[in-house]
Amino acid sequence: MPSSRPTIAITMGDPAGVGPELCLRALAEAEQFAGDLVVFGDAGVLRRCAAETGLPFDAAIIERGGWNERAHGPAVYSLGVMEAEGFVPGVLSAQTGEASYRYVIAAIDAALAHTVDAVTTAPLNKEALHAAGHLFPGHTEIFATRTAAEHSCMMQYSEEITCTFVTVHCGYHEVPGLLTVERILEVIELTAAGLKRIRGRAPKIVVLGLNPHAGEHGLFGNREEERIIIPAIEAARARGHDVEGPIPPDTAFLPWKRRSTDAFVCMYHDQGHIPVKALAFESAVNTTLGLSVIRTSVDHGTAYDIAWQGKANSGSLFAALRLAIKLAGKE
Repeated sequence: MPSSRPTIAITMGDPAGVGPELCLRALAEAEQFAGDLVVFGDAGVLRRCAAETGLPFDAAIIERGGWNERAHGPAVYSLGVMEAEGFVPGVLSAQTGEASYRYVIAAIDAALAHTVDAVTTAPLNKEALHAAGHLFPGHTEIFATRTAAEHSCMMQYSEEITCTFVTVHCGYHEVPGLLTVERILEVIELTAAGLKRIRGRAPKIVVLGLNPHAGEHGLFGNREEERIIIPAIEAARARGHDVEGPIPPDTAFLPWKRRSTDAFVCMYHDQGHIPVKALAFESAVNTTLGLSVIRTSVDHGTAYDIAWQGKANSGSLFAALRLAIKLAGKE
């Protein structure tokens, strides 16, 4: 494993969101990818979405329990979770939250069993997920839990800008208490290993400060930079990593700085997600580092406001699929 054409599982995401139409676009254009694409979802939902959006749907259907060997795409592994008429497109519900969770779990288990080489996820809705009783902040935490990952972190990757995150889905007031020397060092090392695998060389990493002006020598904050961030950077340098920082977040993403930086280690969600989405919304890929399986994802949400209208841009999904195939080829 893998074969010359890796098998990539695409989870359909929340049925009421843009996931189904993105999957239809991927299946319709599967020939452009150097891998076999298998959607983990429900064929009836995809048929209904195709009828309502005018998108084509011509793929092999594998019924639940009928997959005994590695599948060759384009195909749909139909799990029988969601009835085609059992929800309203664009409307949040516990039923679609449950379906999106079960698609993800099935794909993760297939990756753990080595029947697929990587998983690429279409978006789920966190409120719908919670309404179904699955109290995860998002995909990242589902993957980390299901694969029993000891260490993991989120990376938003693109050729334009790449960010990794020390904390992700938590309130701002929680962030300082979640920062430790060990956690920041862990994210630096995961970042270095992940980018070396993708780009084939040791990366240049910049670590951001937590506070305005990176604390201004204790003027702002509770000296998080001096107590926590700087010791982590020094420890990373001692292990041979090329790391700079902490630098002020407001100047970190200037064009000249981005050109000389492979990845920015960010202390919290919006510190990195805002520049990534401003600069690379249609090309950025969300991937989870530190897992025993390969996972990439779109860098956007379910977009209920435009769901099932044929308007969803497939750029982020296609970029996620290409990165998954690239990583699967390096196992």
